[in-house]
Amino acid sequence: MTRRVRMRTVVIFFVVIVLIGMLVLWFMLCFFSFGVLGFSFILMRRVAVKPWRLKADRNYMPKVSVLVPTYNESDVIGFKLENLNKIDYPKILTQIIVVDSNSEDDTVAVVSDFVKHHPETNIKVLMENERKGKSAALNLALKHCEGDVIIVSDADCFLPPDILRKTLHFLGDSSVGAISGPKILLNSKDSWATKTEEAYLNSMNLMKLGESKIGSTLFFEGGFSAYKRELLEVFDPYNTGSDDCGTIVALAEKNFRAIFVPEARFYTTFPTVWKEKVGLKIRRANQIVRVLWRYVDLLIRRRIKGSKRVIVQGFFNYVVGPVMFFALVVTTVFLLLSFPYFALIFLILLVPKVRSYLFEVVQNYVVILLSIFSVFFGKKFSMWNQPKDRMLLREDTLRQYGLI
Repeated sequence: MTRRVRMRTVVIFFVVIVLIGMLVLWFMLCFFSFGVLGFSFILMRRVAVKPWRLKADRNYMPKVSVLVPTYNESDVIGFKLENLNKIDYPKILTQIIVVDSNSEDDTVAVVSDFVKHHPETNIKVLMENERKGKSAALNLALKHCEGDVIIVSDADCFLPPDILRKTLHFLGDSSVGAISGPKILLNSKDSWATKTEEAYLNSMNLMKLGESKIGSTLFFEGGFSAYKRELLEVFDPYNTGSDDCGTIVALAEKNFRAIFVPEARFYTTFPTVWKEKVGLKIRRANQIVRVLWRYVDLLIRRRIKGSKRVIVQGFFNYVVGPVMFFALVVTTVFLLLSFPYFALIFLILLVPKVRSYLFEVVQNYVVILLSIFSVFFGKKFSMWNQPKDRMLLREDTLRQYGLI
């Protein structure tokens, strides 16, 4: 064998070894990007159907304070107050506080007019001189609360009349500090953006329910969340930019559970175009990354006793997974350039359910990666912008669902 032939053999052998190594790496990255997430979902789905390990008190009927933060909500605040006025709960045990962050429209005028025509309803109106963010507005309202349970509900989110009677008994358990529930989209069939968001929400709700059955869920929704007043010092004490998720971190540190309750559902709309959807999800993911980092920091410092398994699982799903996905993209490009036939692996995308799952996961990984970069560069979303989907909230739809 000539020297040239030996060199060619060595080169071919080296290339084959590199390709095999890259293929092994590619499959490993696939597992950490999609496999771990899929395994977590299957595990949480199995746990979600198990019974609650709680001592809920069906006779628990505390006085509640419902906080509604507003900023330029004149188009929907009237519907919101009508919705809250329809809640099936004793008026003597219900306080409503609307805290307005210096709106530039007629929000306060609409609220004042509602108060004038509904003297039987205990509504207090607070006004900030300048807009400081949602958490700041809620902390102002917290100083005026009379209730033993503090409920936060956004102006564009609507509650079923029986929500308090179906859910407050969960707070009767001494280990539970807060509850939240699923977001139901009123316009889920309007576009591909809303259809895929509904599928995503259904998956996340199963995950949250499974986490709650184990101990606590890590993330809440602002449409409906309820907290025991005795445990709530301030909203978002760690300054994560998230009034809901950032608040329950403190409960975990105090060894109280924050649980997802399917009966605590609330209704709202969602952007129908991708640009608005992605912008909304980047803002939310930025908050989630900050909140998750706080959980991990407290876990490392041994400041959290419970929900360790859920925190580790969340770290893999929201940090390790996206990072592995980025490495997977780089590896895939290398393999396609080196071995064009590798493209045949994408025939798996012909399977509709697989394609739908991968598309939603990839989209969310991209959003989380962008959010990780935004957190790294100090970007924080403490102010909330009014999305264009407010215009999708129609009176006839709200009446159809029995919300007003």
